Amino acid sequence: MEKLALTIYDMKIGPRYKIARRLGPDIFPKTQSAKYALRAGKPMVKGYGRSEFGLQLKEKQRARFFYGIGERQFARYVKNAIAKKTLRDDEALHLLLETRLDNVIYRLGFAPSRQAARQYVSHGHFTVNGVRVTIPSYAVSTGDLIRVRKGSEKSILFSSLADKVRDHVSPGWLRFDLTKGEATVVGMPRLVRTELPFNIGAILEFYRR
Repeated sequence: MEKLALTIYDMKIGPRYKIARRLGPDIFPKTQSAKYALRAGKPMVKGYGRSEFGLQLKEKQRARFFYGIGERQFARYVKNAIAKKTLRDDEALHLLLETRLDNVIYRLGFAPSRQAARQYVSHGHFTVNGVRVTIPSYAVSTGDLIRVRKGSEKSILFSSLADKVRDHVSPGWLRFDLTKGEATVVGMPRLVRTELPFNIGAILEFYRR
């Protein structure tokens, strides 16, 4: 089952290349490579235009594909972010996107991409605070403990996990203990706009129209 899932995942490289030509190579891990540069050719210039609406639409699409989220769910995230009174809209949206469990698994280096991380979570390979979680959009909180489920530790996906993450640089709000094989959410992500591959302000303006 796991080998089949990985095969299906790899078969989707073609469409991602096409999307990256339209939206930019920095939204997928596998399109930030020399191989992509050789195969991609010239960027596609058609599709969104240069109007303010077109540029906002493009930024929204870049964010959606970056996190691997469907249109309706992404729109709900934005709506919830705008409704929050305790944070600025951009900070709230960034927090909702970054604290998804599939994104956290990817950020920790447990999966090669967010799409793969989504598969891993859906198949029940991870626990949060000792409870098996199969919902990729599950929002983690400060203090949560994340680890590979006991029954999945010997899987080919995680048999050499320690070696994979030893040199991986996770964001400061996540910490992985190699000895325990356990990750801890030690804080919440902070928004640094210059580190995002999309314009979060333009996205918010798009949904305010």
